[in-house]
Amino acid sequence: MSKVVKFGGSSLADATQFQKVYNIIKSDPERRFVVPSAPGKRFKEDTKVTDLLYKIFYAKTKNEFHLYFDQMKERFLDIIEGLQLDLSLEDEFTIIQKALENGVSEDYVVSRGEYLNGRILAAYLGFEFIDPKDVIFIDQEGRYDVKKTDAILSQKLSETPYAVIPGFYGSLNDGSGKIKAFSRGGSDVTGSIVAKNGKVDLYENWTDVSGFLIADPRIVKNPDVIETITYKELRELSYMGASVLHENSVFPVRKEGIPIHIKNTNRPEDQGTLIVESTCHKPTHVITGIAGKQGFATVMIEKDMMNSEIGFGRKVLQVFEDHHLSFEHMPSGIDTMTVIVNTEEFIDKEQDILAGLHRQVHPDSIVLESDLALIAVVGRGMKASRGTAARVFKALAKENINIKMIDQGSSELNIIIGVRNCYFKPAIKAIYREFIVNE
Repeated sequence: MSKVVKFGGSSLADATQFQKVYNIIKSDPERRFVVPSAPGKRFKEDTKVTDLLYKIFYAKTKNEFHLYFDQMKERFLDIIEGLQLDLSLEDEFTIIQKALENGVSEDYVVSRGEYLNGRILAAYLGFEFIDPKDVIFIDQEGRYDVKKTDAILSQKLSETPYAVIPGFYGSLNDGSGKIKAFSRGGSDVTGSIVAKNGKVDLYENWTDVSGFLIADPRIVKNPDVIETITYKELRELSYMGASVLHENSVFPVRKEGIPIHIKNTNRPEDQGTLIVESTCHKPTHVITGIAGKQGFATVMIEKDMMNSEIGFGRKVLQVFEDHHLSFEHMPSGIDTMTVIVNTEEFIDKEQDILAGLHRQVHPDSIVLESDLALIAVVGRGMKASRGTAARVFKALAKENINIKMIDQGSSELNIIIGVRNCYFKPAIKAIYREFIVNE
């Protein structure tokens, strides 16, 4: 058995955290490939190294530039000193500074946190260092080039017993060799790509929480940890705001059937959360998780006999597409069709969209409402349980919360409900009590 282990920024924030990471890796010889992030916050008021690098790139004055650059250097020098490593990064700092003076790209600058942390970790572990720019290729839109990457990276990993491969970046797939970064949190994606091409059995993602939580701990006090979750459930929860993994990190390993194990660097003995393609394990509760987002608007289009008008729905959605606006959900009735959109994205285009709808479908009326929050109740156990929606309604009714919208997919994997923004947190708490506390 072999494993890829990815460590987040909080896991590698200082020398003490590096020592924890060292003990975790060395305790299991199957942990062959290590994907580090840049150093994160050491304490609440601290600044992440990646944020310092953004400040360096956008510094308006020489004083600002040198202040942030010195702070960045100090973070890495403190780690090296704390680990008592015989390693110098002075040449690397000089290269970065000269590159900045020559007008290098933003992607290059912000990727240096992972690069330098990877150099330190490789030296500390005694592992080979593999620069992602040589083995991971990304297009202009930030998507990894599957064909080019898989051919080169799989060959390299097959020849390497143990290696550190920094996360977050690679190089453009046009052959220029220019650094290209994934979006923030993209080290999770790198870990997934390395797991796929290393043909490993497990992808361990180490962070500062003991797994994926059933609900947001900022809303529900001490929520339970999800022991096992499927990729489909994770996708639904992540889309609605639950964030432990980068949303694109599951696709490379999902196709290979490689599970992801979320673990806590500070509590390695905790069970964590196992993310799998499918499972026969019966879930502990009817629902797997609750997640949600605030700040949506509804566009309700009313027209008599719209159900018999061929192409009505297509024409409506064409108006939104023409204004480069995606929709979240689209509940409908016989004579009504409601399109739910992000309020911030919609607000500046609302009058143009209303005019477009009138021209395209000639509605009897259009009613706009904002101040909507969407909550997803997700779980593979709902399919085999009767009355899940009724229990949701009952839980919210007890708290005098009115449901503005409900939408359930045919897969019976999730139920989406809409409530006023002011009821967002009380609704999540009520659903958690009904399905987790009271079961």
